[in-house]
Amino acid sequence: MGEGRMRGEGHGRRGGGRMFEHGALRWVLLSLIADKPSHGYELIKAIEARMGGTYTPSPGVIYPSLTLLEDMGALSVVAEGGKKRYAITDEGRRLLGENAEALAHAERKMKVLRGRADRPARIAQAIEAFRAATHERLSQEPPLSEAQVETIADLIEAAAEKVRQA
Repeated sequence: MGEGRMRGEGHGRRGGGRMFEHGALRWVLLSLIADKPSHGYELIKAIEARMGGTYTPSPGVIYPSLTLLEDMGALSVVAEGGKKRYAITDEGRRLLGENAEALAHAERKMKVLRGRADRPARIAQAIEAFRAATHERLSQEPPLSEAQVETIADLIEAAAEKVRQA
């Protein structure tokens, strides 16, 4: 399922998929650590804050990513009172530079999702129901006929126009 907790209607719920594309969380973590050496919990809270509270990554996603970054030589680790403080290395800065585009993409996605925190719950539910129905219908076998494609496209376009006029 998801990489953490999504929030809706005032309570946590599981997201419908990965929050970050493969590897993108690494670059977000490196970017945060480049700004300020941090403990894992601080990184979880920093991502949650960047997401406007709409997403909280789980420790089961954060800590393996930090371990991988450490194994890659991108982070140095200092033990402080039973906790680990992560700091970026020169190799980490190099990797962050090489992956600036992936980081920018992840940050754009976080910005969009952060904006969703302000959506009325009823509208967010309707959008999610629409996305699920569309995905389900497009995933069914046999593939859609040309007539079905036209019908669905017309319905979507009509709904979009009604939303604009509302």
